[in-house]
Amino acid sequence: MIDLKLLEHLETYLTEHRKARFDNVLSQRTKYYTVATEDVYQLHNTSAVIRSCDVFGIQEVNIIEERNSKRIDREIAMGAQKWVDLNRYQTVNDCILDLKEKGYQIVATTPHTNDCELHEFDATKKSCFFFGRETEGLSQEVMDAADSYLKIPMVGFTESLNISVSAAIILQHVTTKLRQSNINWQLTEEEMLEKRLDWIAKTIKSYDEIADRFYSQ
Repeated sequence: MIDLKLLEHLETYLTEHRKARFDNVLSQRTKYYTVATEDVYQLHNTSAVIRSCDVFGIQEVNIIEERNSKRIDREIAMGAQKWVDLNRYQTVNDCILDLKEKGYQIVATTPHTNDCELHEFDATKKSCFFFGRETEGLSQEVMDAADSYLKIPMVGFTESLNISVSAAIILQHVTTKLRQSNINWQLTEEEMLEKRLDWIAKTIKSYDEIADRFYSQ
């Protein structure tokens, strides 16, 4: 449970503009959709996906590091890693099992399977969108576990887009459809309070000292 008195005290250290900004962003955040990247090799691609998730209101990103384990490129992510929650997995199977236990359908993004084009996607289903390696795409394990296959329609000679570009296009489309629906897609009140406290802790440089002083009084 969140200590509401501590939260109220900490908010006195924020400007009115910052508090209003937190309110606005939190009201648009969702866990109804999430994203998973599978062993993406180029560091800037994962970082750019995280940035897109922040931009389009996706609160959680799942990073599978079965082969490649690297830190997030802060310059590319533009600080988005502070506002988005990162869940890390060492195996594809662990990630898939966890997501399915949380009620997500597994959506494999691929240009090679005629299951569903982007404009046909059913926005009412709680979904995790999987994006694969730059050259190989998604693993067979993900393809076998997928509940749905999603592709972006293309009419040129090139058969695929960069992973970060694909993620941005898909997330912009599906989150727009989600917000136009009657689905209860927003964070719960408790989740909003937890995120608010987390963001304040990442915003105030002397957070630990302030919190210690508050509890010692």
